[in-house]
Amino acid sequence: MKGIAIIINKQINQHTFRNSILLLITATIWGTSFVAQRIGMEYVNPITFNGTRMILGGIGLLPVTLIRWRKGSALRREYAGRFRKHMTGGFVCGVILFSASTIQSYGIRHTTVGKAGFITAFYIILVPLFSMALGKKTSRLIWAAVAIAIAGLYLISIDRDFTICKGDLFVLVCSFAFAAHIIAVDHYAPEADGMTLSCIQFLTAGIISLFLCIWIRPDPAALVRAWRSLLYAGVLSAGVGYTLQVIGQKGLHPAVASLLMSMESCISVIAGWLILHQALTSRELAGCALMFAAIVLADLLPLFIRKQIITKFQNPLDI
Repeated sequence: MKGIAIIINKQINQHTFRNSILLLITATIWGTSFVAQRIGMEYVNPITFNGTRMILGGIGLLPVTLIRWRKGSALRREYAGRFRKHMTGGFVCGVILFSASTIQSYGIRHTTVGKAGFITAFYIILVPLFSMALGKKTSRLIWAAVAIAIAGLYLISIDRDFTICKGDLFVLVCSFAFAAHIIAVDHYAPEADGMTLSCIQFLTAGIISLFLCIWIRPDPAALVRAWRSLLYAGVLSAGVGYTLQVIGQKGLHPAVASLLMSMESCISVIAGWLILHQALTSRELAGCALMFAAIVLADLLPLFIRKQIITKFQNPLDI
């Protein structure tokens, strides 16, 4: 029995390491996509950019989704008769995603990608607060994380003249929208296939954006000039990034997975510095450090308050 336990433990460690690497790759894709958004919107407006990238993301997931349903008999049995739930959930999540990504894109136009990455990550602290409004308990450590995050936001966004950059304000608003999106996904995901839900939400967000483009009338030549950014933000950030997230989260504790994915905020700073030569001041870097500390505190909270997590790590046969 001891030998079997050692073998199982080794397999679990390999699985955990592999999935952790996948989530770090996901964070890298999402962090660098801030740069793609900034570059792409030098050619097209935010609504056109987001509409195109969402459509590309939905189309990228569509073949994988159809193949899974066609070959997955267990998948069809599990979600039989839930077509309306998939459509309703995908539509609601898509509308919120459209709002969040559009507001974020307008914000990125007027701030650095590094600051945008960290301010957007504020949604990780907002989610438990929204959950509390829905009747779920919130720990004191979450309130401590919120206080630290607010201090970090102050250093990042508000200068010594007590003014806030328009771009930072837009991105802060988008973090509330992304928090609402996570709550919506959490509500619909238990009764829906995650890949299908994601595909529908991307197509919904894309169609709304492209419908609004009828009044904007984007220049086709501008879309051609922005094709690299659109492909990266659409196919990689939406399609590939989400697929890696689904695979990587399996078998990992949600707090660990969330912490790994929140590394996108750090990567956005590095990408903005290397590619766009956007440097942060010492004050802004201090604010980023506080934001990251708040994210770590909020993400690792379940690991400290749930004793069964420790038990599972001590006895891998129970996992």
